[in-house]
Amino acid sequence: MTSKELLARREQVIPKAIIGSSKLTVASAKGARFRDMDGREFIDFSGGIGVLNAGHCPPEVVKAIAKQSGILMHSFFNLLNHEPYVLLAEKMAEILPHGPHGTKTMFVSTGAEAVENAVKIARQATGRQGIICFTGGFHGRTLMGMSLTSKVGYKTGCGPFAPEVYRLPFPDYYHNGKGLKYDDFVEQELANFKKYLSSVVEPAQVAAVILEPVQGEGGFYVTPTRYLQGLREICDQYGMLLILDEVQSGFGRTGRWSAYEHYGILPDISTWAKSLGSGIPIAAVMGRADVMDKALGGTLGGTYAGNPVACAAALASIEYMQRIDINKKGEKVGAVIRKAFLQMKKECSAIGDVRGLGAMMAIELVKNGDPNQPDAALTKNLVDACAARGLFLISAGVYGNVIRVLSPLVIDQTTLKTGLNIMREELLRLTQNS
Repeated sequence: MTSKELLARREQVIPKAIIGSSKLTVASAKGARFRDMDGREFIDFSGGIGVLNAGHCPPEVVKAIAKQSGILMHSFFNLLNHEPYVLLAEKMAEILPHGPHGTKTMFVSTGAEAVENAVKIARQATGRQGIICFTGGFHGRTLMGMSLTSKVGYKTGCGPFAPEVYRLPFPDYYHNGKGLKYDDFVEQELANFKKYLSSVVEPAQVAAVILEPVQGEGGFYVTPTRYLQGLREICDQYGMLLILDEVQSGFGRTGRWSAYEHYGILPDISTWAKSLGSGIPIAAVMGRADVMDKALGGTLGGTYAGNPVACAAALASIEYMQRIDINKKGEKVGAVIRKAFLQMKKECSAIGDVRGLGAMMAIELVKNGDPNQPDAALTKNLVDACAARGLFLISAGVYGNVIRVLSPLVIDQTTLKTGLNIMREELLRLTQNS
């Protein structure tokens, strides 16, 4: 079958709302490359949108899936306990402890489902209802996920949304710094957050603040260190919980198991998915044991939550990532990308900003060097031009003008540099000819 034939069949049976951002297909994949239905090979800079930090089809994970499938394929954990769930929870607590008094973990199927449950737990633990989120944030496409998500294009016509959600400005220095020194801007934004607790919602009504340490769909904006530390202090002051959404930023992507490890703080609750299962649908909600245990009996769980095959895949993924030191790979890949992006910025005025943490790197494309003139057209043209040369890129950002790199962290240096060179050549060609 050809790509053209598959796309024609898709048109007949798949809803149009499931937008195809490209006309590419995939038939097989390994490591950091995939082949389409026509046999063409591509370098993958998307990693399944952050799912494949350990690469496509890691052999250890494939074997674990096959083995577990022949032993126990399903058990509803709320009724029948199974060891893979417990083993995975123990491993998660080992690599991502949430404090000295114990860490507890529950498993679900998706990042959005993890966010939904994190909010439920926070509300039960505090007896409050309000949830504070941020502009640019992405937390899923379920009801609460959409309510927390900032980009309107992901939720057009889907309301009404969940109540008691309060959205505050993300501390975006690139767009909103307005000549202030970086440290002064961060202190200003912390002061503004405190003002919102008087003018928008009082802290006694707030169960939790939810934030991505590095915004994913929003465009790879990195939360300033002092800002996140300040949020931790404010939450402690007012009895609000801090939920960190690490769905896209976890498992070596920033050079650490979690992005929050760069900040010297701990969340009360955190959410995980994507690279946890190397492509098998599994997600997690982790938290301080005393917080997690305040959820009422019967309010947590799900038919497929903590499926034994998914748990086995996740455990094998983590053990494989530990063996190959995925965090060190994230640091190394990120350093190469950052160096290449900064060089591109010197050569191309269309790059307004280079930002990221570890291997979670992005460039923002703008017109006339103006942060407030996003160039979504150039971004799309760059994605298409690179695809024609065998490099699969993806965009991000509220205005669709950010190119983000989420390549598998197991990518070899030659392949990584080849992809970056294609990106550079096509960007220069497009901007010099315009």
